[in-house]
Amino acid sequence: MKYRGAVLFALVMPVAACSGAGPEDEALRRGDEAFARGDLAEALAEYRLSLAQGAGDVDTLLRVAHAYAESSRITEAREYYLAAAERDPGTADLGASDLLRAARRAMARQDGTLAAAAVEGAVLLKPGVSLQGISLPLARHFARNGRHGQALPFFQKAIREMETDPEVVFEMALAHAELGDCRRALVFLEQIRGAVGPARRPEVDWNIGNCSADLAIDARAEENGEEALRLHRVTIGIGEPRNRLARAWFEVGEILESQGECRAAVEAYDQVGRQDLSRGFIVAEAERRVDEIRFRRGGEGPC
Repeated sequence: MKYRGAVLFALVMPVAACSGAGPEDEALRRGDEAFARGDLAEALAEYRLSLAQGAGDVDTLLRVAHAYAESSRITEAREYYLAAAERDPGTADLGASDLLRAARRAMARQDGTLAAAAVEGAVLLKPGVSLQGISLPLARHFARNGRHGQALPFFQKAIREMETDPEVVFEMALAHAELGDCRRALVFLEQIRGAVGPARRPEVDWNIGNCSADLAIDARAEENGEEALRLHRVTIGIGEPRNRLARAWFEVGEILESQGECRAAVEAYDQVGRQDLSRGFIVAEAERRVDEIRFRRGGEGPC
């Protein structure tokens, strides 16, 4: 008896015994009986025996694939579902649905690696298949385990498949920041800054200020003083991270001094001591710069 659609995943129907049944049909029947008992190993052995004995129809391939999926052997399940889909493209939906069910079971066990493999197989079988309900848990699983590169595609899918949620956008921004892509992280952080609740706002601000400070250093190294100045002022305006404010003010002072903005440079250097209460080296350097500007004689620089 052949089976398609939801029947495949609800119950494997036994092959009807008849006097004309060949050895491959007998193996299928025994496999169906073993599957019904929950003996997946025995079912797989019989289904594969049926294939070895000459059964090559799509339904046999689907039986093998489904038994592998139920056994959480995703690589093998994908292989047999792809083989079935090559013979009958209409079975791709079945395979994708079955693999997504396997992915959800894997996520329930906190096995993100297996879930990702199952999702990958589902997408391979049915490009554009909806990952509703699985993308976000999978993205968060990878992010929690420091695997931010693997998390990002699933965050992106989650955002595409649901209404834009500031919380999800924030989590995706953090993944970008962890990968060193502060430029892209800032785009998302600034996008949702006004939409997050009061409890989340300090964390968003900290990350905006921190990424701005990192990008300002890069801009200064590229001799883009105006961009560095803008970014340092973002950090200063946000007021976070507090341990980077003294350096931000010092850098602002240096840029303004190089531009001949002497009064503004002195004001920036004066802020360094207000931000670094430990009176560290940077404070002494800022005070020295102020003295140089105030007492410098002509011909020694723009200030």
